[in-house]
Amino acid sequence: MNLFAFTDKPITFSQLPEKAQQFVNKHFDGVKVLSVQMDDNEYEVKLADGTEIDFYRDGDWKSVDCGKKAVPYTIVPEPIKTYVLTKYPKNIIVSISYEHGQYEAELDNDIELMFDNNKVFIYENAD
Repeated sequence: MNLFAFTDKPITFSQLPEKAQQFVNKHFDGVKVLSVQMDDNEYEVKLADGTEIDFYRDGDWKSVDCGKKAVPYTIVPEPIKTYVLTKYPKNIIVSISYEHGQYEAELDNDIELMFDNNKVFIYENAD
């Protein structure tokens, strides 16, 4: 039986794919990058404000977790932003991810909203 340990390898910000660098610079301008890690399938960027961003190997974003702060609405696809602003006007999106053709947006009240690849609401989970 073979066991493989995948470990993150520290890299510099300039070693990220150009698309990932542009994403960070556009949506988190002025926020210091604390660390960048790479493994076989993705990159993880940690920012000084506590934000963690995961990118796929090609530089497309996979997830953005802002802790208790709002994810910049410039990242959130328009139909998802509209849905949240309409149905949950008193809440903010604190993390968003895109995996397996679905978007998941977590609100500051711990409700998780699922959307399909076309950004159409599917269901919600309340913790």
